[in-house]
Amino acid sequence: MLFNSYEFLFGYLPLVVIVFYGIAATSPTSHAAAAGWLAVASLFFYGWWNPGYVALLLGSVLFNFSAGLVINRSAGRMRLTVMWVALAADLLLLGYYKYANFFLSGAHALAGAPATTPLLDIVLPLGISFFTFTQIAYLVDVHRGIAKEANFIHYLLFVTYFPHLIAGPVLHHKEMMPQFAQAQNYTPKIENFVVGLTIFAFGLFKKVVLADSIAPYGSTVFAAAKAGESLSFFPAWGGALAYTFQLYFDFSGYSDMAIGLSRLFGVKLPLNFDSPYKAANIVEFWRRWHMTLSRFLRDYLYIALGGNRHGAVRRYINLFLTMLLGGLWHGAGWTFVVWGGLHGLYLVVNHAWRWVKGRTGMNKFDDSRVAQLAGWALTFFVVVVGWVFFRADSFEAAKTMLAGMFGFNGMALPAAIIEPVPLFKDWATKFGITAYLGGGGQFVLTWLWIVALSAIAFLVPNTQEIMRHYEPALDYLVRESNRLAWRPSGRWLAVMSIIAALGLISLNRVSEFLYFQF
Repeated sequence: MLFNSYEFLFGYLPLVVIVFYGIAATSPTSHAAAAGWLAVASLFFYGWWNPGYVALLLGSVLFNFSAGLVINRSAGRMRLTVMWVALAADLLLLGYYKYANFFLSGAHALAGAPATTPLLDIVLPLGISFFTFTQIAYLVDVHRGIAKEANFIHYLLFVTYFPHLIAGPVLHHKEMMPQFAQAQNYTPKIENFVVGLTIFAFGLFKKVVLADSIAPYGSTVFAAAKAGESLSFFPAWGGALAYTFQLYFDFSGYSDMAIGLSRLFGVKLPLNFDSPYKAANIVEFWRRWHMTLSRFLRDYLYIALGGNRHGAVRRYINLFLTMLLGGLWHGAGWTFVVWGGLHGLYLVVNHAWRWVKGRTGMNKFDDSRVAQLAGWALTFFVVVVGWVFFRADSFEAAKTMLAGMFGFNGMALPAAIIEPVPLFKDWATKFGITAYLGGGGQFVLTWLWIVALSAIAFLVPNTQEIMRHYEPALDYLVRESNRLAWRPSGRWLAVMSIIAALGLISLNRVSEFLYFQF
C-alpha cells in the first residue's frame, strides 16, 4: 500500500486513527491494546503488497526479540556470542533475498557461464533493508546495555510501525519506545492532527506533483543511454539533473509523509532529510541526506571498523569501506558499488583537504562567500555525477551519460530553439553548438522543470524550517531564520488547501517511492 494512494488516504489511514484512539479511550489500561492494534494495522499495511511476506516479517521480529531477551539474560562471552549469531542470521536473511542473485551472476561470469544462465526466482520483500537494519541496531544496543525490551507488543510496534516500515527512517529503540509509553500520546490532540496533516500535505505535493512530474524527462534520457544512443551535452545534463531532482523530491516527500503520519499518533520520528543539495561539502551532504542511514553506518559500521582511532590512513580506509558497503546496501549491482565507492573517495578527499587547510592556515577563508559558493558548486557537481551510476542500468549506460555530460559528443540544441533567432544562431555556431531536428518541446519542458525545482531546492526553506515552531521531528534543525514559518492562520489554511488539493488531484497513477527498491 502506498502513502500516495486513494485506498491509503481514504480507507486505511482514517480507520487506523479512529480505532487507535477509540481503543485508547475505553479505559486507562487500554493503551497496550491500542498499541497492539497499531502493530496489527502495520502488519496489514505491509501485507497489502504481498501477504506471504508477513510471515517473514513476523519471523524476523520474533527471532530478534527472543535474541534480545537472551542477550539481556546472558553475561560475558555468551552475551557476545548470542549477539553475533543473531546478527549473522539477520545478515544471511538480507543477503539471500537481496544479494543471492547478484553473487550468483558474478559466479556465473567468473565460470564463463552463458549470460542466459537462470538465476534464483526471488522477489525482494519490501522494506527488508530497513526492518533488518532497525533490528541490528537494536541487538547491538542491547549488547551495549543501552536498550532493553521485555514487551513483545511494544517491540513488534517498534519494528513494524507503518510510517517508517517500507523506506525508513532507520529507528533507534531508545528514541521510539519512550514515546510509545507516554500516556499523552493515546489521547487525540488537535495540534498533532493539524501539524501532522500539514507536513504530510507538503510531502504528498513533493512526491506526486514535483518528483513524478519531472521523472519522465530523466527516464527518457537514461532509456536512450541504455539503448546506446549518443547523447550530446545539453540532453545528457538535462537527463542527469532531472533524475537528480526527481530523487531529491521523491525522498524528501516520503520523509515528510512519514513524519506527518507518525505525528497523527503523537509520535515524532527522527529527521531523515535536511536540504542536502545546499551542502557546501560532501561531509555535510551526508549529514543531510538519509540522515538515519548515515547515523547507522557511522555508529554500527564505521566505528566498528575502528573509526578514526588508528591514524589517518586507517580512518580513510574505514570511510571508503563504509561507503562502499553503503552503496551495496542501496542495490545489488556493480553500479551501486561504484556509486558508494565514489562517495567514499569524495569523503576521503574532503577529510584530506580539511587536514591540508588546517596545516596551511587556509581554513580561515572557509566562511567567505566565494569559498562557500565554490564548495557548494563542487559538491553538487560530484553528487550529480554519482547519481548517474545510481540510476543507470549498466556501466555502458553510465558511460554514455557521462560522455555526453563531459562534452565528448559535442553540444547541440533543438533547431526550433536555434533557428528562429539569427543572432543566437550565429552565437551558437561560433561556440560549436549544432542543431538537431525534433525534441524542442521536451527540451524546453525539461529545463523549465529543472530551473523551477532548483529554485525550490536551493532557495526555499525546507519543511522542518517552515514548521519550526511546532517541533516537526526529533532533533529537527533550523540553520537560518526566515519569515516563512507556518502558523494556524487563514492565510496558511488557504495555502495548504491548494497544496493538498494539487496533491490529491495528481493521484492519477500508481507511483512507488524510489527508496522502495532498496
